[in-house]
This record gives sequence, C-alpha cells and structure tokens, in this order.
Amino acid sequence: MARWELTQHYETPRGIVRWHSFGQGSPVVLLHGTPFSSYVWRDIAAALSRRHTVFVWDLLGYGQSQMLLDQDVSLAAQQAVFTELLGYWGLERPAVVAHDFGGAVALRSALLDGVAYERLALLDAVSLRPWGSDFFRVARENAAVFTALPAHIHEALVRSYISTASRPGLREDVTSALVAPWLGPEGQPAFYRQLSQADERFTREVEERYGDLDMPVLVAWGSQDQWLPLDHATRLARQIPGARLSWIEGAGHLVQEDAPAQVTATLCDFLDHA
Repeated sequence: MARWELTQHYETPRGIVRWHSFGQGSPVVLLHGTPFSSYVWRDIAAALSRRHTVFVWDLLGYGQSQMLLDQDVSLAAQQAVFTELLGYWGLERPAVVAHDFGGAVALRSALLDGVAYERLALLDAVSLRPWGSDFFRVARENAAVFTALPAHIHEALVRSYISTASRPGLREDVTSALVAPWLGPEGQPAFYRQLSQADERFTREVEERYGDLDMPVLVAWGSQDQWLPLDHATRLARQIPGARLSWIEGAGHLVQEDAPAQVTATLCDFLDHA
C-alpha cells in the first residue's frame, strides 16, 4: 500500500469516479469523508482484504476522481453515484464502512434509495445537525473569495485545516498526500466547490428515519474528535435500533490515521461476528 492508486473508473453524468478492489471474501465497501480521499483507508483496507473483498473509491470531485467546473458534488449527487456503483459492482448486500461525509452518503443510499447492507459501520459520521467546523462554515459561505486566494496561501490554509482533524498530529507525508488533490488550477476550486455545496438539508432529510435501519450498525467515534460533537455519537447510537457504540480512544476526527490498529480491531470484530 506504499503507493495508493485507484486503477478502475466508472463514468457518471457528473464525471468519472476512480475505484479499486482487492482481497477475497465477503464484500466490504469503504467510504471516505471530506476533505479526504480513499487514501485514508490504505492501511485498514490492506488488513481487511485478508478476509474480505474490499472496495474503495474516491467521491466525485475528490482525490483521483474527476474534478469539473460547476460539478455537482453535493451529498445527493454522491448518494446517487454510490447507489449506482453498488449496482455496477454487482453487490446486493455488502458490508459498508463509512467515515465523516461518507456516513451521510451511506445513510442516504440506505434510507432514500432502499439499498440493503449486510451491516453498516459509521465512523465519526456526518449524520446529525449541526455539522462542520467553524472554518468549514466560513469557507462555505465565502467560497468565491477563498477560490481566488493565491495558491501558496490556499495550500497553507488547507494543510492547516486538515491537520486539525488529527489529535496526535499527522506525519508530513500523510498531510501532503491528503492536501495534494486540492492543489493546482483544478484542485483549488474543487476544494471550495465541495464546501459550498455542503448543506445540512441533506441530513435533515433522513435524520428522523434512522430508526428504520434494519441491519447491524456500529457507531465508532474518536474520543478526541474536534470536528463533530462527541454527543453526536451517543445520540446517533440511541436513534438506531440495536446500534453498538465504540470509542476510539485518543483519536481525533480522522480515526483511520490517529488509531489504525484500534479501528482495524474494532471493524474486524464487527464485520466477522454476528
């Protein structure tokens, strides 16, 4: 996993998304959040692939997927792509593991599109209002201004912002890998485009329906998450019948980077046991 490359692609009316699968066994689909990419799953995906066929993909307009001018990268658009992808992959009841923004995508596909999962793990998931950091809200409301920033100021801003998702701090190479897709003439406007389209109405549409989820659900949360309130974890677990709540100790919002061993152990226990 030293080099993270998504070798396959799927064409949608909104642009091309990149994906990859590896391993053998029952299917597990991993969804990343914002402003990240499937790169955050690299170590956990490698571990899970020993027992499962693991599917990873970059959300539309993120990571290695196509970034287009005036592209619809909203939660509704990502939901549509995810539902289509599952059909394209021929997966009828996969296990799904979703982080941050990806949690809202997975929840919407299940509740609005009727997609069936074998089980669902929600990690620090965008699911309950309010969501988004202070910077997230400021940039969303002033996207045009931020898009026009000089490139070096934009890079410093994104680098600083992403670093706050980690409690112990990210290695320099990891930060650079997460920042890289958001640089340059395509990446910079794409970064503020996804922020400007982040609207809480997309979670409002499904919040009252979490009680309808009828599969085993794990809610796992970084105990030091500074991006989403900790009480969102307990509230979400209470709203989902039979949901299990697990704290990732010492981890911030980006639990895959802060505590990969804890996350892997928690997911293996959830995926491999009834």
